[in-house]
Amino acid sequence: MVKLRQHAFGPGGAMVAAIGQGTWYIDRGDRAAAIESLRRGLDLGLTHIDTAEMYGDAELVIAEAIAGRRDDCFLVSKVLPGNASRRGTASACERSLARLKTDRLDCYLLHWRGEHPLEDTVAAFEDLVGAGKIRSWGVSNFDVGDLDDLLAVAGPGRIACNQVLYHLTERAIEHAVMPWCARHQVAVVAYSPFGHDDFPKAASAGGRVLADIAAGHGATPRQVALAFLTREDFVFAIPKAASVAHVEDNAAAAGLTLTAAEIAAIDRALPRGPKPRRLPMI
Repeated sequence: MVKLRQHAFGPGGAMVAAIGQGTWYIDRGDRAAAIESLRRGLDLGLTHIDTAEMYGDAELVIAEAIAGRRDDCFLVSKVLPGNASRRGTASACERSLARLKTDRLDCYLLHWRGEHPLEDTVAAFEDLVGAGKIRSWGVSNFDVGDLDDLLAVAGPGRIACNQVLYHLTERAIEHAVMPWCARHQVAVVAYSPFGHDDFPKAASAGGRVLADIAAGHGATPRQVALAFLTREDFVFAIPKAASVAHVEDNAAAAGLTLTAAEIAAIDRALPRGPKPRRLPMI
């Protein structure tokens, strides 16, 4: 088995493989294939499985995939902002635990910032940690201003991660969010790391650079993309895979390390662009 790169998941957090498994829309295709893919991912060391209460029946699919293998997983789910009051967060967590057929989550996230005060959501997260229902907590889709507000509420060393949109043609988080997370030892988790129908085409300048680098490593362009996104030791990626072949391709990226010259070549071909006024999200 390829030795997978691992990073610490937040301040003092567990060591987790840089590449994990996303599950958005995984319930909308072939259920048996999705379960087989998740299990194969675990076999290959892709232990970080990410889901959310918003993802329909994804938690139910995961429950089948991890049956008898809960200790092999680093399991993450998310509470919707509309449910993120102190009482609502606790109730939402219990529902996710029931659907996942487990007694704890390794990390629990606020899906994006909503109207409930952060003080209430953080208090609920800390209650859940104290009760052993979750081992850590974090957020998703938080820009720097939101992170500053969260840090003021939670204090240092409590925020495990910020899960954000990040792929080769959407690198906005590199301007401010990633530096903020690096300073505060907060893990960055890249969702949709291949984008949505905007992965660099083979004939484009970026596509040619990826292909050339991939050829030098005996890899694929998508493996190179994942290696680039997770090049920093606090950044993770959670690509979805609905087939065994796809999850095997993703897993191979977790053993791939790019040279400084290769990273620079990708940066030139697919530059991060100007800082946006607002953090992009899906």
